[in-house]
Amino acid sequence: MKALIVIDYTVDFVVGKLPCGQPAIDIEERIAELAAEFAEAGDYVVMAVDLHDEDDRYHPEHRLFPPHNIRGTEGRALYGRLNEVYTQYQERMHWMDKTRYSAFCGTDLELRLRARGIQELHLVGVCTDICVLHTAVDAYNKGFSLVVHADAVASFNPAGHEWALGHFQHTLGATVV
Repeated sequence: MKALIVIDYTVDFVVGKLPCGQPAIDIEERIAELAAEFAEAGDYVVMAVDLHDEDDRYHPEHRLFPPHNIRGTEGRALYGRLNEVYTQYQERMHWMDKTRYSAFCGTDLELRLRARGIQELHLVGVCTDICVLHTAVDAYNKGFSLVVHADAVASFNPAGHEWALGHFQHTLGATVV
């Protein structure tokens, strides 16, 4: 069994408060296509979406990045066509708030995957070298097989993006397609 984990593909991370910009815009159709394909096939699809509270000075990202993905704002909405796909297949997808880089940290993601017998994770979203990377490392350490879709991940840091793609393959044993 396999699952698609869509990581942080929101308005704020594509064109909003902490944007990846054009690289993230360029993967919009591919992410939407994969989400629809997995949902149609009956595979588990998770929207792992960053969540912050306004003026949370205790969150470690408070000192690192400008406020983004704030609870109750439009910045947390799924970006573009992915929002349409999510609306269409909402009953077949799971929305999961996350408050750290990794989709596993402080969430019940691993329990949900194990309960469904899922062993292979397909990762897409942003940022390749931050949240996608941290999710991949945790998945690797938990024994999941990984597939990273190079045409469906992006970052605001081109060098970090390229480094992470190599790291997925050469250090985590992921299949990069």
